[in-house]
Amino acid sequence: MIQGRSILAIIPARGGSKGVPGKNLREIGGKPLIAWAIEAGKKSQYIDRLILSSDDPEIISMARSWSCEVPFVRPAELARDETPGIDPVLHALRALPERYDYIVLLQPTSPLRSAEDIDGCVETCLAHHAPACVTVTEVAQSPFWMYRLDTSRHLVPLIDQQSLPARRQDLPPVYILNGAVYVAQTAWLEQQRTFLTDETVAHIMPRERSLDVDTELDLKICESLNLDYAAEKVRKWYKYII
Repeated sequence: MIQGRSILAIIPARGGSKGVPGKNLREIGGKPLIAWAIEAGKKSQYIDRLILSSDDPEIISMARSWSCEVPFVRPAELARDETPGIDPVLHALRALPERYDYIVLLQPTSPLRSAEDIDGCVETCLAHHAPACVTVTEVAQSPFWMYRLDTSRHLVPLIDQQSLPARRQDLPPVYILNGAVYVAQTAWLEQQRTFLTDETVAHIMPRERSLDVDTELDLKICESLNLDYAAEKVRKWYKYII
């Protein structure tokens, strides 16, 4: 709870991933992917209740073994490849008898996200009096110097190059959603059915904690790291700079 507002956190983890089979149960640093989200959520100082939304018995069993509450089984029609990501969140809100002021969405695919990132996103949302806040990270390759190819493979700038600075250092910073934390007022989210509108504000996360596991290569990169050690180092660094 923060400023008298109650907060529900939802971890969406369906079975049947096509790109990376069994992704949410794949081990990284000796723990299944969903365990990283569970541990971060439990360490948050603001989250009042943390639940898992899943259709998969194995994922549900694993989440419970990590002391995560699973109050319902997600309907199969909300666990398809084409299911919009917001639908399981809205289903969870309808399935629970209690009402919460804010919703926090924690996707399992961000293993380096910390409790500080979660709480920072919540704090940014309230500090800016915004109905929603999402985490972003600065891109490594600026789209200001990107091109598309026409039918003859000629380079066509995405952005008019005449108005751009000559040096990379002078380009304005550009950010991308990193998928780590989504926060929104419950009533607003139910009405908008999305976390992203022109009212949404951003909480910036460093690239070091913005890894999004979406492919086998991402898993291999994660598996090559000692994530417990890396995460602790990042947290100490994060606390030092603020």
